[in-house]
Amino acid sequence: MTASNIGALLIIALFMLIPLAMGAYAGRKSIPTTEDFFVQGRGMGSIAVFFTVAATWWSAFAFMGSNSYFYLKGPLYWTAIAWNILFGVLYFVVGKRVWFSGKINKYITPKDFFKHQYGSEALGNIVAIVMLVFTLPYLQIQLTGGAYLIEVASGGLINFKFAALLFYLVIIIYVWSGGLRAVAWTDIFYGVLLFFGMIFGGIYIANLLGGPTEMFEQLRAVKPENLVLQDNAWMAWLAMFIITPVGSFMGPQLWTRMYAVKSPRLFNLMPFLLGFAAIAYVGSMLVGNSAVLLEPTIEQADKVLPVILYKYAPFVLASFIIACGAAAAMSTANSQIHAMSAGYTVDFHKTYINKSLSERQLVWVGRWCILVLSAAAYVMALYVPGLLVNIGLVALAGTAQVIVPTLGALFWKRSTVAGAVSGLLVGIGLLVIFTFVPGTIPGPFAFGGGGLLALLCNIVVFLIVSSVTKARPKELMDELDQQYDDFYDKKY
Repeated sequence: MTASNIGALLIIALFMLIPLAMGAYAGRKSIPTTEDFFVQGRGMGSIAVFFTVAATWWSAFAFMGSNSYFYLKGPLYWTAIAWNILFGVLYFVVGKRVWFSGKINKYITPKDFFKHQYGSEALGNIVAIVMLVFTLPYLQIQLTGGAYLIEVASGGLINFKFAALLFYLVIIIYVWSGGLRAVAWTDIFYGVLLFFGMIFGGIYIANLLGGPTEMFEQLRAVKPENLVLQDNAWMAWLAMFIITPVGSFMGPQLWTRMYAVKSPRLFNLMPFLLGFAAIAYVGSMLVGNSAVLLEPTIEQADKVLPVILYKYAPFVLASFIIACGAAAAMSTANSQIHAMSAGYTVDFHKTYINKSLSERQLVWVGRWCILVLSAAAYVMALYVPGLLVNIGLVALAGTAQVIVPTLGALFWKRSTVAGAVSGLLVGIGLLVIFTFVPGTIPGPFAFGGGGLLALLCNIVVFLIVSSVTKARPKELMDELDQQYDDFYDKKY
């Protein structure tokens, strides 16, 4: 190991130790109740909310996967500008209503929402299982992305397996200690790193070629196809625009953030703030396109950023930007582990295994669940390979299916349990077939639109079945109508 590698690892280690200190401090502020451990007592302030939502939304998918997609597929990833805005709009329109319902009815997990809104334990369980199953592979890509960074930073001395294990040990420790409070505090730190790391990394690398203008001139001469959408890419662009924000928004980690908000005012600002933050993808674009010229034969495209940085930038600067990438992976992984442990603890352990556990005991169940889920993601990272963005899109397509019964509960009184269950089963079933059975995606959807087609079929089935099946009980609808009247009366 060279002195540069040692220095790089020391810088990354520093950025991994800071969250441990934050987690320890957050643990001292925590109260041993499920409401405090999982939703911070519904008292999260505006600054923490923005940074924890943004940092959770931007993951290794965004920081590393975006570079690889610009490197391999040209401007396809520019759909990120549009999906950032859509995500913000969803957070405003849907998120505020979910927050209000959660505050009134004391929801802790997504299942609580569906169980109450539809009056169905079975539907709540299906949603909880869908979220657990499809969030796990998205958790996997955070582990994979972080391990790639450590592996490259060490010059290969720390191999992928050990790097992944090290990465998760840090996350487990501080989430175990402080719950959502620790996650939110560290996400402020991560969010700042992530935003500036993406932009500065792109500008620095483009300047190696004489600046962005000169870089584009060289790219036009060497590989002009990287400047235009490839054939049939419009379907992939549309699918990514819809599936990515919807799937992320419906992930259990974002439900937790909707419940935890102290004031509804921030919901009004999120479309603007998240839309503005999308400027960071300019950095990814510069990295991916510059790498086509600097290193056109990188075998593992997800390693584009660290490979370029450690070859062409001073090791201190490269390590700082790589630490920002680790922040992207950690800020999403910590949220996912925490939210998934909440789902298991409250939705299944408390309900079906031991109903008599005290609040303190339930918090400990959640902590041990963090260890189990982390171990599962670690095994998947070792034995389920794939491009980070591709794995992420399948995972997001799964959680995106939940948007249908969510919108039905909030905006369509005629939505029914049978419609919600049927739509979800059809959507998830088709997604599984499209993912694991080659050649089954029909027509133009075959070009990256399998998840979108599954979602459209979910919507159609939901509408048809809800129209012909038994409506939700009148008593339940009267209760919900009163709550929504209160929501509109308060002009949130």
